[in-house]
Amino acid sequence: MRVVVSLSSATKRKLRLYVAGETPATFRARLHCRALLDAVTGIDIDEIDVLTEPAFAEAAGILATPTLSDDALAPPRRIVGDLGDVARVLQFLGIERSAT
Repeated sequence: MRVVVSLSSATKRKLRLYVAGETPATFRARLHCRALLDAVTGIDIDEIDVLTEPAFAEAAGILATPTLSDDALAPPRRIVGDLGDVARVLQFLGIERSAT
């Protein structure tokens, strides 16, 4: 079964990016998340630093960073590591790219 979510401007889907401090991996994850935001309207990405807010990571069961999490789906979908392939990330999350 494939879930595809088309997002209107009125619908916001919240994703969470879990990072660990100011590392090169964090920097790359932020760049890739900006590319996701450019490719899709209707999503927000909240960043959570697990070093400063470990309770959030523990409650979500985050074991590695960077992790991009979509908790709107059941079960939640999580991508750990490289987020560089925007099309693949969107496909995994079931989000269609915005028309340009």
